[in-house]
Amino acid sequence: MDRNHTRHRADLKIIARRAMIDRGLLPDFSDEVKGEVGRIKSRAIENDPRIRDLRGLLWASIDNDDSEDLDQLTVAEPLSGGAVKILVAIADVDAIVKKGTAIDGHAKYNTTSVYTAAQIFSMLPETLSTDLTSLRQGEERLAIIIESVIGEDCSIVKWDLYRAVVRNCAKLTYHGVAAWLEGKGPAPERVAGLPGLDRQIRIQDEVAQRLKKLRVDCGALQLETIEARPVFTGDSLSDLEVERTNQAKELIENFMIVANEVTARYLEASGLPSLRRVLRSPARWTRIVELASSLGGHLPPEPDSGALEEFLSKQKNADPIRFPDLSLSVVKLMGSGEYVVDLPGDTSPGHFGLAVKDYTHSTAPNRRFPDLITQRLLKAAMAEQPVPYSNDELTALAQHCTQKEDDANKVERLVRKSAAALLLESSIGQRFDAIVTGASEKGTWVRLFHPPVEGKLLRGFEGLDVGDRVRVQLIGTDVERGFIDFARAG
Repeated sequence: MDRNHTRHRADLKIIARRAMIDRGLLPDFSDEVKGEVGRIKSRAIENDPRIRDLRGLLWASIDNDDSEDLDQLTVAEPLSGGAVKILVAIADVDAIVKKGTAIDGHAKYNTTSVYTAAQIFSMLPETLSTDLTSLRQGEERLAIIIESVIGEDCSIVKWDLYRAVVRNCAKLTYHGVAAWLEGKGPAPERVAGLPGLDRQIRIQDEVAQRLKKLRVDCGALQLETIEARPVFTGDSLSDLEVERTNQAKELIENFMIVANEVTARYLEASGLPSLRRVLRSPARWTRIVELASSLGGHLPPEPDSGALEEFLSKQKNADPIRFPDLSLSVVKLMGSGEYVVDLPGDTSPGHFGLAVKDYTHSTAPNRRFPDLITQRLLKAAMAEQPVPYSNDELTALAQHCTQKEDDANKVERLVRKSAAALLLESSIGQRFDAIVTGASEKGTWVRLFHPPVEGKLLRGFEGLDVGDRVRVQLIGTDVERGFIDFARAG
């Protein structure tokens, strides 16, 4: 590995591409896909009287600072009696990416965009995902509208789905909006300069916080794991920054949960199958009960998300430093989410972590293939046309999407570990303050307080247990495999 700091990004790109191939993912688009993209000249708006004109609403996107593949816009309208109508506009990707095309074939194979520190491997070619199918500021775009009326008690009183033309009035970022909403900074320039947008975002935030409280009261889990994002200065890796939740992220998260819930209900009411996103009741609940007991907590013998959330909330308040590690343990014990086919009349297992029964993925068709499948099902229901996928096709796709999502997560995790090893490789011999995050027969693991990286404690681990603070010395790194090794200092 070249230790020249200016080659950091290039080194990680090589690792990322190799990891993509090793996990059976396609890092590049074929010539056939590129040829199809080249023949798409522009995005014409369909001339269909059923498509509504909603360009006059104060639509805005709120996303990551560097996101260009904008999938959704939001707007809200207060109603009488404390109710609020929320509208979520989802990019109509299917209007350009037709089923059975080479572009669709690539998306169907990878099933997701893969976001690594060095490079984004987009599910769709960038000409589409960041332009023609992206809800870019100032551009007219076709969208699927998911309309929900939220009652004063935060229940979904009524809902509807339809197609419309929209225009993004403001491309906003999580950090910019959150700093303003939380009183830590001024309003973003676009919010301050566009009449009515200030009030519009505050209305959305108010209803989102109410929705969040209701979900938590119903047992939605508030977990907090540490995920460090590599920071580059030019092409040089300069730091790792912990991504934290904030009020703007919560706004979008809660609106998207409602949109996904309503989408599942709409398809069921239309008599169509759906691709549900589920997280089953934890099979390893007994181990979660034991974990809680070791920390002085008590959980019932049967899975209960409300009881688990109450325990987690108390632990966060009592020991915030160790809470991310507890969260990670719970996440691992709960298992992974998966896609399953829900046929009309079926009973869905629901999503244990979100405390939601009817839930699909529909809000990110630029970056997740299950959402594009759902979009095609929705459009078939709206137009009263035949279902575009057979039940057998959907079952096979559900299994494939679950597997490929797991592959993508492993690629992203490896590159994060390699980035951490790369950041520290010139610091061998230095000492750091750390906390023990794992202690078993398989080994002892520690996480540094800064930079927030985890590694294995090879020497001096005797007598240490999870949660202990310790001074460690860096003794080795392996960038290719993402390994970081420590010894106890002093």
